[in-house]
Amino acid sequence: MKRSTDRILTTHVGSLPRPDDVAALLLRKEREEPYDSAELDSLVRQGVAEIVARQRSAGVDVVSDGEMSKVAYSTYAKDRLTGFEGDSPRRPNLDVAPYPAFREKMARMTGDQPMRRPQCVAPVQVKDRAPLEKDLANLRAALDGAGAADAFMTSSSPGVASMFMPNAYYATHEAYVDALGEAMKEEYEAIVGAGFVLQVDCPDLAMAFHTGFQELSEEAFLRRAEHHVETLNGALANIPAESVRMHVCWGNYEGPHDHDIPVSKIMPIILRAKPSAIQFEASNPRHAHEWKDWRGAGLPDDKILIPGVLDSTSNFVEHPELVAQRIETFAAIVGRERVIAGADCGFGTFAGYGKMDPDIVFRKLEAQAEGAAIATKRLWG
Repeated sequence: MKRSTDRILTTHVGSLPRPDDVAALLLRKEREEPYDSAELDSLVRQGVAEIVARQRSAGVDVVSDGEMSKVAYSTYAKDRLTGFEGDSPRRPNLDVAPYPAFREKMARMTGDQPMRRPQCVAPVQVKDRAPLEKDLANLRAALDGAGAADAFMTSSSPGVASMFMPNAYYATHEAYVDALGEAMKEEYEAIVGAGFVLQVDCPDLAMAFHTGFQELSEEAFLRRAEHHVETLNGALANIPAESVRMHVCWGNYEGPHDHDIPVSKIMPIILRAKPSAIQFEASNPRHAHEWKDWRGAGLPDDKILIPGVLDSTSNFVEHPELVAQRIETFAAIVGRERVIAGADCGFGTFAGYGKMDPDIVFRKLEAQAEGAAIATKRLWG
């Protein structure tokens, strides 16, 4: 993983808006409707090439494939692993549950979440390696001549997979997560083996407290999060820490977020995770103040911070000076070389869903690059 050795590098969380034709075919596949798989493969391959080029044009240094082939970061594993069937009911997040009118208003703006949330009904094992191999090949081809400083690929953590695809087979939640960890291990190692930085998505360590695991007390939730990190570390056993970054967030949606667990409560658990880089929300109004908790956390010298300097739920374009100030706040905590500018969460979390305008997303990324240049000038003198 590259560090900001001579300037502040920029990146994002992984997902970017898919082209309409890609999203349409992904949704047909998700709904188990007829679709042309060869056409989808071709459009995804083209889409990855275009999204990498567009990231570079916007000034993004550490690029991804935009999660072009995935309908959702949280449930795509159902197509690659055995054991998943059907769908499962959604419960309103604790913060928006008291506001039915708000939920209806947001649904009119964003549409319904398109992906299924199947249950685990049988043993979890690797079923199909082809989708991952295609993703790796597409990103490798797109990088040729792109001039990116580095590239990463996202992958679900065992914990977040368990949060979105509930267990109806294993005797305990812990046994289910352990099985997911063993099954996902091959994907993690393949991504790093292909020469990319692995990003494991871990919203289960924060968001799940008021969403998927909302029935748990705080104490029980923290115990569960500890087990998720232990399982993740086991799945990463053969991968160097410096080849992995982890993403932690409280949910990529506009809402009160007044039931979010504070970062101070989960900080000790996050710091026990193996990945050397931690990507987290630092811009949204419920967590922008928590830079003080990062300052007081006693961060190990080998940890890299990737704070979100862009809000991923708003079409406001951040002023480059604000971006620079946010970068400098964290550079003062761990030093300039251990900060990479990122976004709070993905800009295209679910294919065909959300209120983010694709063109504005890239204007935001341009503002991020402009702010990183300002911070670089001040930090390096």
